Amino acid sequence: MSTKNFLIMVGGILAVLFFLLALAIRAEMGGDDTGTAGKTAGDTEEQQTETESQETALNLNDSPLYAVHEDTAPVFQYQSGVDIPYPEEGVKGIYVTAYSAGGERMPELIDLVNNTGLNSMVIDVKEDIGDIMMPLDVDNDIVRNHMYDYVDPKALMTTMEENEIYPIARIVVFKDSRLAMERPDLSYLNPDGSVWQNGSGESFVNPFLKEVWDYNVDVAIEAAKLGFKEIQFDYVRFPESFDTLSSGLTYDFGEYANTEADEVQQRVNAVTDFVAYASEQLKPYDVDVSVDVFGYAATQREAPGIGQNFSQIADNVDIISSMIYPSHWGAYSFDIAAPDTEPYAVVDQYMKVENEVLGVLEEPPESRPWIQDFTAGDLGPGNYIEYNAPEVEAQIQALKDNGIDEYLLWNAQNEYSEGTEYQ
Repeated sequence: MSTKNFLIMVGGILAVLFFLLALAIRAEMGGDDTGTAGKTAGDTEEQQTETESQETALNLNDSPLYAVHEDTAPVFQYQSGVDIPYPEEGVKGIYVTAYSAGGERMPELIDLVNNTGLNSMVIDVKEDIGDIMMPLDVDNDIVRNHMYDYVDPKALMTTMEENEIYPIARIVVFKDSRLAMERPDLSYLNPDGSVWQNGSGESFVNPFLKEVWDYNVDVAIEAAKLGFKEIQFDYVRFPESFDTLSSGLTYDFGEYANTEADEVQQRVNAVTDFVAYASEQLKPYDVDVSVDVFGYAATQREAPGIGQNFSQIADNVDIISSMIYPSHWGAYSFDIAAPDTEPYAVVDQYMKVENEVLGVLEEPPESRPWIQDFTAGDLGPGNYIEYNAPEVEAQIQALKDNGIDEYLLWNAQNEYSEGTEYQ
């Protein structure tokens, strides 16, 4: 039995006991007084009607087991014991692989953060092959089968706390070759029964299936218990161009099979529902929840192939992190012929779009984009430039000019440009 289900069961038992105790006390104190009882019943009925209008049913396996008031904090609140406050000036962070975090590179990266305007690290807990990069105390067999000890999590949290570096756990969700090969029923199958792979030999697991959701949420909960202050979900989507691939693949639609929505909306619903579910499950652990999304998701109502609806995802998270690397935009995006060659213009034009989209939300999340600190030489001559400190600073300035103070830097090798002024 999972910790959450156990707590639900205990909560239910306690509720019944308190109810029976209240009945016994009322009977002992003369609960048959019709004058008093009549007034009490009327007040209770009015209060109940008001309360019911403020409650939302929390469903587990589609059965409303109990209701949670929308404004009520969870009764159970886990404390990790790791005290690292949210940076007053906003998160300004770098991506750190588990190999770096648990290896010889870490002192160098800590020095970079300590001696610049940076203050945060996004560290791989579950990376994009599907490996879990540090030992976790969890009952989930899938988690245990995929765990490695590249990082000592307790030592890592001690280091983060001593240096006041804000730790963010990166969890890659649906891009997961490890689980796909181990459990083909959780992935997509070719006509010959083999597990589908993209052009890079990578496989994805199926966002329609709640077993996949729970696996990733279990990892996230354990990361929160270790002391990570934020859970960042990446690859929260279907494979790219899935709308052109799906008809040739066999896969399970799970609980979405009998809905009236078309396939595009089914994909959007599955991705959005996962984000909402994960955020709900993480509420007792005192962590923020963020999601990485393709930048282009904000420029259209929804991305039909991958199932990302920017606004719906943003409605269910604390932070939205769009990946707006200039190298990832096609020719003439924002009317810019070679986007990689104009880092300020790309970020500036993108942020105008995102700010407009988030501006219509009742409670928009914090915007904290991923920006580029790498050279995309594979784009070919004339389509790219070398990225060093000036190019990184140009992106940061574009964010600042659009009212955005938070950002994350991506370099897959964790080699960040020297001399960059982080503002």
